[in-house]
Amino acid sequence: MKLISVIIPEHGVTASITDTLRFFAKANEMLVNSGQAGMFDVQLVGFSEKMFLEEGRVCLQADKTINNAELSDLIIIPDISSDALRATQFNRHYFHWLQSQYRKGAEIACFSAGAFLLAATGILNGKKCSTHWMYADEFRSFYPAITLVDDKIITEQNGTYSSGGGTCYWNLLLYLLQKYTSRQLAISITKFFLLDTERNSQSSFMMFKGQKEHGDELVKNIQLYIEHNYMEKISISKLSADFSIIRRTLERRFKKATKNSIAEYIQRVKIEAAKKEIESGRKTINEIMYEVGYADGKAFRDLFCKIAGLSPTDYKNRFGPERQ
Repeated sequence: MKLISVIIPEHGVTASITDTLRFFAKANEMLVNSGQAGMFDVQLVGFSEKMFLEEGRVCLQADKTINNAELSDLIIIPDISSDALRATQFNRHYFHWLQSQYRKGAEIACFSAGAFLLAATGILNGKKCSTHWMYADEFRSFYPAITLVDDKIITEQNGTYSSGGGTCYWNLLLYLLQKYTSRQLAISITKFFLLDTERNSQSSFMMFKGQKEHGDELVKNIQLYIEHNYMEKISISKLSADFSIIRRTLERRFKKATKNSIAEYIQRVKIEAAKKEIESGRKTINEIMYEVGYADGKAFRDLFCKIAGLSPTDYKNRFGPERQ
């Protein structure tokens, strides 16, 4: 029997908790129906007996508190609300308990923005982690010792697991179930909950808004210039001359501020513009390709797939307007 402790975070996302309970309850039921013993003992753990979520609208009763909870095999940190840093501070009471449990051998999984809570304990330092793509810049800024792979759906390293944003926690739950039991049980659960197991990246859902919370006004002005002139051919030499800065210094400052090289930033802006045009459905893919400055169809498709995680045609089929 594996003891799974699902913590109840203040400002937590209720669905990520209740779905986890349903998931393991169904797994136990399927095991019993197949003549095996149930494998998962799932408990809710809080830093007090009653925990409030969804801005106080939901109250959950904890089975155990961090003062009397035994050593877990797996601890799950659910998703937390949109102001992840604020929510993390509300849940600082968990930090020491999580550190102690991990040192004693417990594995820890975090869902989406729940990664902020685990990151604050220091447990993820030097490790890879995913979170919701929308919080990627904020996460990198506050936790530079962690390698954020914000395009990934799932990460695993040294007894820690993480999932991307939204409903990606279902993918992580399936991953853990297959690891602890069998592929056949994971497939049965997939069919019961009608889950999509083909996703392995958040890239197709990511919206590039540019990293501008860095305080370097010169770099911010160059970013705005790129975003307003992406249809033109933009050279680093021209940017250097127009903004009166030595090219090497410009490249160094831009990379430090945005975590992208200038060439990468230009590519991401162009592909984001292409995605928006595809979603509108007003132009063909070839027209969009030429509009954002590409003449080589293969080069455009390869870059689009690298950044968006889908080919332009697949992206159109998924996110373009519905045909009447």
